Amino acid sequence: MDKIKLFLVRHFERVLVLIILAAAILGTLFMEDKTLLLNFYFLPVVVASYFLGKRLGVLSAFLSILAIIICAIMFRNHFFPPDQEFRGIFLLSSWGGFLLLTSYAVGSLYEQKERRMDELQKAYIGILEILSKYIESKDGYTKGHSIRVSEYAKGIAIAMELPRHVVENVRVAGLLHDIGKIDISSEVIQKAASLTPQEKDLIDSHSERGGIILAKVGMVLQEVVPIVVAHHRYFERAADSSGEALKAIPLGARIVAVADAFDAITTDRPYRKGKPPWEAVQEIVVQTGHQFDPEVVEAFRRVISSQIEQI
Repeated sequence: MDKIKLFLVRHFERVLVLIILAAAILGTLFMEDKTLLLNFYFLPVVVASYFLGKRLGVLSAFLSILAIIICAIMFRNHFFPPDQEFRGIFLLSSWGGFLLLTSYAVGSLYEQKERRMDELQKAYIGILEILSKYIESKDGYTKGHSIRVSEYAKGIAIAMELPRHVVENVRVAGLLHDIGKIDISSEVIQKAASLTPQEKDLIDSHSERGGIILAKVGMVLQEVVPIVVAHHRYFERAADSSGEALKAIPLGARIVAVADAFDAITTDRPYRKGKPPWEAVQEIVVQTGHQFDPEVVEAFRRVISSQIEQI
């Protein structure tokens, strides 16, 4: 049953087009006046063209025309009365032509919209990468950290079979999870010696600071903000409090937490050398159920194992 639901969610537009087209065909077969339903065929064609593109829109138009041709052969007298054959042929020909033109026109508008969306998406990604590089300019020792965390987090989300938009939110949160550090002094961030309690509190506040900065962007990153704010919260503390408290740590934040910890452990810092990947994995596994979500860690182990094997 779950597989059927997942299939319907992923292919909703295609299923909708097929249902409308089937309804139109059945109506044509069983209604006495067949020509009344001709305009109803514009609905599946417009839906297919608008949501699925020109190619599938034109295909829907051809299927509609084919269905009507078959019905016309089966019920010739309904479509071509003996005294009005020429009128019936003209009616069906013009209807078929307008159906194809509609599918082509709406499909072309869809593709223009998709191209513009693609351009916006590229600009959006470019801005995010610029932001991530700006974040890293505060700390030369973490060069590439945000990009690596983003890739690890994306891999974990895919391994957990999360929906596409959730994977994208996790990836973006990985890029921007440390953006709050731009609001903190570089001297504190780059300090090699032990931090004072006040300095540690300042560093720890970067998650909340990041949330405030990203919230100013508005709707564009509204689903990313909670992930950035909560990516340093401990899984165990929330789980022990209540179910509602655990919900306060979004799944995306739990994913970024694991990805962030792994890269932090394996990266060289001024005060220590980075550890090898297998040792970093062991450290994360030890903290499973305490600092990290067990399901996320399990997915992370699958992802990182395949990467280590390729090295």
